[in-house]
Amino acid sequence: MAAAAWLGMKASNIKDELEATAQLIPLLKQDIASDNPQDAVKTVDQIRAHTAAAKEASGDPLWTLASAIPVLGANFSAVSEVARSADDVATLGLAPLVKVFDSLNWDSLLPSSVGSSLQPIQEAAPSVASAAHAVRVSAERLESIDAGGLFPQVAEPLTRAREQLRAVTGALDASANASQLAPGMLGADGPRNYLLMIQNNAEARASGGIPGALAVLTLDKGKLTLGAQSNAGDVGIRSPALPVDPEQQQIYSSRLGTYMQDVNLTPDFPTAASTAQTMWEKKTGQHVDGVISMDPVALGYVLDATGPVKITSPELVAIAGGGLPTELSGKNLVQTLLSDVYAKIAQPHLQDAYFAGVAKEIFGALSSGKGNAKGLIEGITRGTAEGRVLVWSGAADEQAVIAQYPLSGSIAGSSVPPAQFGVYFNDGTGAKMDYYVKRTVQLVEECATNGYGQVKVRVTSTNTAPADAATSLPEYVTGGGSFGVPAGMVQTNVIAYGPVQGNVETAMVDGQKTDFAAHRHSGRPVGSVTVTLAPGQSSTVELTFSKIVQQTEPNVVVTPTVQAVKDVVLNTEPAECVASK
Repeated sequence: MAAAAWLGMKASNIKDELEATAQLIPLLKQDIASDNPQDAVKTVDQIRAHTAAAKEASGDPLWTLASAIPVLGANFSAVSEVARSADDVATLGLAPLVKVFDSLNWDSLLPSSVGSSLQPIQEAAPSVASAAHAVRVSAERLESIDAGGLFPQVAEPLTRAREQLRAVTGALDASANASQLAPGMLGADGPRNYLLMIQNNAEARASGGIPGALAVLTLDKGKLTLGAQSNAGDVGIRSPALPVDPEQQQIYSSRLGTYMQDVNLTPDFPTAASTAQTMWEKKTGQHVDGVISMDPVALGYVLDATGPVKITSPELVAIAGGGLPTELSGKNLVQTLLSDVYAKIAQPHLQDAYFAGVAKEIFGALSSGKGNAKGLIEGITRGTAEGRVLVWSGAADEQAVIAQYPLSGSIAGSSVPPAQFGVYFNDGTGAKMDYYVKRTVQLVEECATNGYGQVKVRVTSTNTAPADAATSLPEYVTGGGSFGVPAGMVQTNVIAYGPVQGNVETAMVDGQKTDFAAHRHSGRPVGSVTVTLAPGQSSTVELTFSKIVQQTEPNVVVTPTVQAVKDVVLNTEPAECVASK
């Protein structure tokens, strides 16, 4: 009875200390988000005191002895492991990371016109890598515990701890990789040249939009400069076409290797980027070390951090002719670049020049040090999460790391979850009508059979252009029927990817079964349907995928459009299944 009372007291101590630790985590997040490193250090010290006390209580000799009791002892062992892992995370993970956070001046690390010292990042890299390793080891220890025979009072906290450590492990691994890659990619060891592609969402391509502007972005010891500017049309036509792998050529045709405007018909950004790199070098003779892609929405996020930019370039002012804003911000940039510019500037080559000139003004503001590090990081992070910012490196070792994350825009590999679907849009109008198309994408789960389920990918598109779009919108926007699509109408190739193990079975358009193109890309099933919409018309495409393993929750990524991603991707509709008797 005395032993049971003692163990009960220790269990209560451990519970209280770990609950106190959990209550401090939101405070630590707030300290970091508010850029208060001194407060963060104090909070981590409190966390360490609580986790150390929990670990000490779980190391009590009687507790250790109880862990050896058959069946019942597994519960004591599991609690000890949770307490030990919490203390390791606090001591070996949080403490060194907060020390790094305290040592960095984030504003001084941003690229600028005069350069920045990248040495602090290089010096921080070992500490970040060590912290990531410590947390990963703790996570692996908890994953190895068999929770099957544990009491609910132990199993449930263990499950929560596992989930939390998985999330922390992923974030820390990403931070460790970033701290190792960033200095070199920012030019710490010598100048780096990147081809900057600004994708124009008004004419959809699978990864966002047609490359509306091209420029060479140079980073040298943190110094940012924007060099030669061009557009996709200036690169010309590759004859013979550059080789692409047979699978992608079958799906997207040889246009992938023929026109810079079409390198991103494929949603696989590494393919698009490497092709763009080769095209640029063959046209200009200039080697680029990688490719960075952004769209106007992501540029708007940058402007939210830097503040508005005034259009002061005499060339841009002359092109705009007084009909476009003289000051651009995150609020008016998208409408200006993807709609108003076509109404106010008649000549396509001047539209492209304006597009490129605005991009130069924005990066000029960035390189001048306008804005703040926190806002810029938040904007770039948001753009990356929405698929609007993509990066590819021509260095194989760097690309191997980038490929582990969604930033790579890969459609296969470790960055792609096992139950991920993809929905991508390619314009078939040959114009800029996608500015007026509103879309929603939803996964609809169906009941499992023999361990496998079916998932329906539902895509609804609406042409919101005015009824008289054929005459009220500029011909450059409607296409004027030049590519076989009547002016005012929008034609889109809707492409859906399923998980590797699945098959695409059927396609429906507005409730009617229809033919579709079926392919494979890197082992993933691909279904494609073409939809044509008149102004005001809506249409729903449904592609059904079978043999979906339902052990993980399905998710979907989509082509980033003018719309907010949260308005495009709807919540998954779960299956309503009746268990068999």
